[in-house]
Amino acid sequence: MTAVTGRTRIGLEIAAAGLAGGLVGDTLLRAMPWGLNVAVGTTALLAAGALLIRRSRITPGPDAAWLAVTALLLGVAFVRRDAAPLAQFDMLALIAALAFAAASVQGERIMQWSLVDYVRAGVTATAASIGGVLLLITRDIDWRATPGEGKSRLRQARAALAGVLIAVPLLAIFAALFASADRVFANVLENIFDFDAVRIVQHTFFICFWGALTAGLLRWGLIARPIAAPKMEYIPTSPTPFAVALGLLDALFLLFVVVQLRYFFGGATLVEQTGGLTYAEYARSGFFELATASALVLPVLLALDHLTRGGTPPQIRTVRQLTGLLLVLLAFVMASALERMRLYVDAYGLSATRLYATAFMVFLVGVFVWFAWTVLRGNRARFAFGALMQGLAVLAGLHVLNPDAFIVRTNLHRPDAVVPFDAAYAASLGADAVPALLDAMPRLDQNDRCEVASRLLRRWSAPADWRTWNWSRAKAHRLVSERAADLHATCPAGKGVAP
Repeated sequence: MTAVTGRTRIGLEIAAAGLAGGLVGDTLLRAMPWGLNVAVGTTALLAAGALLIRRSRITPGPDAAWLAVTALLLGVAFVRRDAAPLAQFDMLALIAALAFAAASVQGERIMQWSLVDYVRAGVTATAASIGGVLLLITRDIDWRATPGEGKSRLRQARAALAGVLIAVPLLAIFAALFASADRVFANVLENIFDFDAVRIVQHTFFICFWGALTAGLLRWGLIARPIAAPKMEYIPTSPTPFAVALGLLDALFLLFVVVQLRYFFGGATLVEQTGGLTYAEYARSGFFELATASALVLPVLLALDHLTRGGTPPQIRTVRQLTGLLLVLLAFVMASALERMRLYVDAYGLSATRLYATAFMVFLVGVFVWFAWTVLRGNRARFAFGALMQGLAVLAGLHVLNPDAFIVRTNLHRPDAVVPFDAAYAASLGADAVPALLDAMPRLDQNDRCEVASRLLRRWSAPADWRTWNWSRAKAHRLVSERAADLHATCPAGKGVAP
């Protein structure tokens, strides 16, 4: 008989945490849209991780605590706002925070990472979460181990579990066949076991899915070795070709900026004469292209900084001067993009896509300023972490802004709009838009009032699952309930709203 090793003990505890995570995930996270369930699930996962760290006497890295708090705050964010795109960004940030926290438990220092390290951690954490449970079961846990003398309770538990796993699909198949063949037998199963083959399969899938992800992530943080970042070997080469390429890029950006300045000073008349477009169409046609061009500049500059770092001090100084000039010209390009978006919104209205694209541009502005402050001053090691913090700051700013309510208020204050207020789109936004819509009802025309009233009543009258509870959704339900009579009376008889 073999004694239980420390790795086996930790592996068994992770497996137990994974099973608990599967049950919690199946119970909470199957209800949509996500709200309180994400906050509770995140708290449970962090509590399980903290307990396992303490039991295993592991000393995590210095960044683990604030990353755990960040993950907790991102989970709680689902309880506050109700905007679908914002929830998607919150989920991406939550996944990243959990991955970086697991890496910090391994002892890594997140604040000292390069961009390659962040990519490496994200990829390895994802792979470990998906496939780590297989390594946990087949390699980390020694199933021959015994906790004491006599028969191995571990072996007995393993045999019992294997029997259950073998029997479950067989029981489901034969029970479904018998239930289909005999209605009386089906009624017996439904009355005694509340049998539903489809629901059993769904619950089994979600328990395995969330359990495997939980166990895989915990295993990566507690047992797996940190994966070393790939070394980017520097190949000595002359910086001259890169300086020439950078100079030509500066020339192209300068030409574009000169053209844009003509349009800025010439106004709508010059745009219509030279381009054959209205000013609104001109504004609409270029924002996303300019945003893409601005985003592509960053990897280009990072690559040039890496490739030219072996040059002589005068050569490096020349490259950095050309880079600084490109950043100045890029500032005009981004200003042109933001001005186009302003004109675009004035004419056609604000949407979620336009709002989040503008937020991305604001993020890029901060990143390029940080790039100039760090990389151009020879301190590239600080760039990646500062860019990450700016991303979290923009995400927090969006929460403070309240995107859906901001969209409604912006679209209501466009007196000279090409496209009038879109009541259907406004009512299709999240719960955060409901208070602003209800306040604006007296200012809308009859058709828009009817459209808003019918959509709000259809969407916010039915009771919600407690797992999806969200402060904004709860407020929307309450406001619509309080004004239900007025909303029903908004539309003419027989149109829009059922009595």
